[in-house]
Amino acid sequence: MIVLGITGTLGAGKGTVAEYLHDKSFIHLSVSGYLTDLIIADKKVVNRDTMLEKANQMRALFGNDYLIRQLYAQAINTGHDCVIESIRNVGEVEYLKKQSNFILIAVDAPAEIRFARILERKSTKDEVSFEKFLADEAREMNDPDPTKTNLSACVKMADMILINDGSQEDLYKKIDQALMSWRAHDTKAKV
Repeated sequence: MIVLGITGTLGAGKGTVAEYLHDKSFIHLSVSGYLTDLIIADKKVVNRDTMLEKANQMRALFGNDYLIRQLYAQAINTGHDCVIESIRNVGEVEYLKKQSNFILIAVDAPAEIRFARILERKSTKDEVSFEKFLADEAREMNDPDPTKTNLSACVKMADMILINDGSQEDLYKKIDQALMSWRAHDTKAKV
């Protein structure tokens, strides 16, 4: 059983990677989905700001790795290969890196490509200008508060980085190559 975690920059293709792995029989677990359920239970609007606020609140109350502990427990209980999307906190990565069956993938692409992708997906949490997109990303990249998002540090901690600046088929080939390597060696091989 492999548990893959996905981190990366905004709009880089984390969801696309997770969906592709789901098509390859991985069970897909999502930090965003978990947070969405909590926000809806609080009767608030679900958007990037409320998701970030709820994640930070849960980490401050229950520990930096709280959200990931919940999802990792769900993954283990399935007994199947799983993918956890989207890891954004150093404490989450540190917890997962202690698990022998865990591999962290970071997804990145140039900012202009990522912004075009978020416009295409037409999610209510992504209804932003390019300036707001860059401001959101800056806010999530390097926060020194350990309870908050630090995408830059998470990407640096990844076992592999997928540069998603080509077609979906190019991305799928990179994922397939990595999966073959990991399954052949049952290790944290880098591709």
